[in-house]
Amino acid sequence: MSTRSVLASTVCAVEAGDHRIMRRVHRWRAPRWIRIWMLCATRGGDGWIWYAMGAVVLAFGGPARFLAVASAALSAGVGIALFLTLKKRIGRRRPCTLEPHCWSTLLPPDQFSFPSGHTITAFAVSVSLIAFYPGLAVGLLFCACSIGLSRILLGMHFLTDVLAGVVLGCAIGHFCTHYLVRLLFV
Repeated sequence: MSTRSVLASTVCAVEAGDHRIMRRVHRWRAPRWIRIWMLCATRGGDGWIWYAMGAVVLAFGGPARFLAVASAALSAGVGIALFLTLKKRIGRRRPCTLEPHCWSTLLPPDQFSFPSGHTITAFAVSVSLIAFYPGLAVGLLFCACSIGLSRILLGMHFLTDVLAGVVLGCAIGHFCTHYLVRLLFV
């Protein structure tokens, strides 16, 4: 069996698993509190939670506040540029275009699914800020995980879109904080 056929069969198996999970999620009538939590998480992930966090860090973040906000902003910018490029190149359709969702009527921000931009940004910003304020790790990771989960439960993304977003976001946040920002500003 050639490498190409092994890769193709692996992609097919992953895709089949994604579709199985999507069908279960799209038919699950989540309790009201989960629906509210997921909608709030996704709306916060539109940027509002990160703008608010930036304002709090600038107001109360101590001597590292400007470097921390610069790191988070750079991480977010790199993440956005990367996911916009990847989405156009890969062109994977969103779950909500393949099968209707039983309770979510949220409209997608664009037509492509892979990778999850909300998740990339959430983890890139969180990892950046955790480098400066490790005491905030639990809260930041809770927010980032809630955003990623919301993208699946609201029918915007497949599980693998979100998992790729976690990996890419963490890598971007780490790289921007530990290499670029410190190289440029320290």
